[in-house]
Amino acid sequence: MTSSSTAAREAQYLPPSDLAANYKRGIQRDFVFKPHPSSTIPGSTRIKKVENFYVRPRWLFVRIETEGGVVGWGEGTLEGHTEAVQGSLADIARRIVGWDAMNIEDIYTYLYRHRFYRGGEVLMSAMSGVDIALWDIKGKVLGVPVWQLLGGAVRERCEVYGWIGGDRPSDVLEQAKARKAQGFTKVKMNATESIAWLDSPHALDETVNRLAQVKSIGIDAGLDFHGRVHKAMAKQLAQQLEPHRPLFIEEPLLPGHVNEMKDLYNKTTIPIALGERLFTRQDVRPYFEAGCIDIIQPDIAHAGGISETRKIAIMAEAYDIGVAPHCPLGPLAFAASLQVGFATPNFVICEMSWKMHYNTGGFDLLTYMTNPEVFEVRDGHIDLLTSPGLGIELNEELIRSEAEEAAKLEPWINPLFRGPDGTVREW
Repeated sequence: MTSSSTAAREAQYLPPSDLAANYKRGIQRDFVFKPHPSSTIPGSTRIKKVENFYVRPRWLFVRIETEGGVVGWGEGTLEGHTEAVQGSLADIARRIVGWDAMNIEDIYTYLYRHRFYRGGEVLMSAMSGVDIALWDIKGKVLGVPVWQLLGGAVRERCEVYGWIGGDRPSDVLEQAKARKAQGFTKVKMNATESIAWLDSPHALDETVNRLAQVKSIGIDAGLDFHGRVHKAMAKQLAQQLEPHRPLFIEEPLLPGHVNEMKDLYNKTTIPIALGERLFTRQDVRPYFEAGCIDIIQPDIAHAGGISETRKIAIMAEAYDIGVAPHCPLGPLAFAASLQVGFATPNFVICEMSWKMHYNTGGFDLLTYMTNPEVFEVRDGHIDLLTSPGLGIELNEELIRSEAEEAAKLEPWINPLFRGPDGTVREW
């Protein structure tokens, strides 16, 4: 063998990429930590008051104040179950007043384990609102953003996607163009309208056409089956979508169908995502162990807040599963999701409700914020939030006045879908 042929077979070491050179010393941010004045006063971090505010379009905010005057905000929105969560929050409030707000894990463990009956969407959503507020407090007391408390930043920006199409998907091409102009590179839309347990195969044609339209402008799209599509139709739809390569399919089957999900997983190459209706590590465990999903989507306002969402994310990494927080909700849930994303290696993308179809009546993601610029979408991403706590500032006066008005109205409920024969269908 000649020396020249030997040299041709040797490994070629290329120079580092621009990104590698830029981050050769890791994620660099210059911070001046400014702890809150009360941090030096014994007993100042005890919980003084817990309040909740239902505000339009459909969000439930939690406010916790310490004896030292630090205010933390959280979100326990559970769409369609507002009053149930408010009842749970009233119970939680009387239990934790006087506790040290800095001991988040102790409070979380008490609220989850002590009352024998545990888990479920109502209790976990109430706990989420409290937990997020406690992390906000801790960050503000210590003068650091929450991601610093979770181990520090592993990225400088989080990728996000916006919604198109609405509950009954339509006009997706024009809406996709608008999203692209707003700075998004990825979107999500509902896969189908109301659909029967066994429907005509032609009921799926429009779904395929919509995906093709959106992708024609150079933007990626995830498809949310929303649990509407039962097994007989789901496997047909996944097969028809595969040539068009959606970003992922979400909730292709209803929660609880682990074996059926595994069967579907083995029939398609499309990434499968789910998790908005799973609330704890115990809930996600069967899906992880079955190897039937690629992306877990915990909703931080339902899944125990930052504490449990972070644990689910760490657990997911052991199974090579990415994390894409579900978040069609308010600014507090979104900020909390981003804080987890900034510190989580297997984070992939986060849902963003800005200009979403649920945000009606002049109420939107930025309505209650006084620093909306921190949520600016640039090249499909949100930059690192650097202020203490969750990194957002709220107009408390507006929240209180709106809560008074919203209390006179019925809370938001989800639409009702029925088939031609009158039977209730999955929404």
